[in-house]
Amino acid sequence: MDITRLTKPGRKLLPLKKCGAVIVAAGSASRMGGIDKVMAQLHGEPMILRTVRTFQECDAISEIVVVTRQDLIMRITDLCRNLPKVKAVVVGGASRQESVNLGLNSLSPDVKLAAVHDGARPLVTWQVIDRVVRAAHTYGAAAPAVPVKDTIKVVKGGVVVNTPDRSTLQAVQTPQVFDFDLLRGALKKAQEDGAQLTDDCSAVERMGLAVRIVEGDEENLKVTTPVDLKIAEMILEGRK
Repeated sequence: MDITRLTKPGRKLLPLKKCGAVIVAAGSASRMGGIDKVMAQLHGEPMILRTVRTFQECDAISEIVVVTRQDLIMRITDLCRNLPKVKAVVVGGASRQESVNLGLNSLSPDVKLAAVHDGARPLVTWQVIDRVVRAAHTYGAAAPAVPVKDTIKVVKGGVVVNTPDRSTLQAVQTPQVFDFDLLRGALKKAQEDGAQLTDDCSAVERMGLAVRIVEGDEENLKVTTPVDLKIAEMILEGRK
């Protein structure tokens, strides 16, 4: 790929800090109706392979650690045998936060930026990855997002209590990229406080630090249900 396409003619790209990717694929897939989404076939190949390969092909990523279940270690290791950036395939923890920490532990000591990505987002593009890494290089924390299309309601006890202004809402995706030490410290603080987080940005936000939002991609969907898998297939067919 030619990353100079992302810049104006004649403009030099600043060298990036070394960025390692942690791809989290350790979930139980409870909403997939019996389908193991990590290994689910997507256009004839396991979904996790498609996810990891995109990071392999992105010049902004130096190395990759895949975090998965014990029963998938050997299978995913075999799938990644021809992807030289994959440094390790490790067993995840009981929660997403634990799994991310275990992935961070396996990155090289000289990694300065950490990109955390959902293994169930197989349609991410190298352009999105590059965009987020460059923003994190400058700001220390960054994530891709897309504007929310639906009207969102805050509901308690089955009753609407608030309707946020949709123009201020965005749906955050992954990869989320951070200064390595910043992320490590934020996750440690969240663990000490017993905070249950749904993404890594939340850990950084809890410390009063800003996360830079960059343009995401509506096709960068998270496969959570069998319907999502069908939509992903249709998107890939359209890309062909």
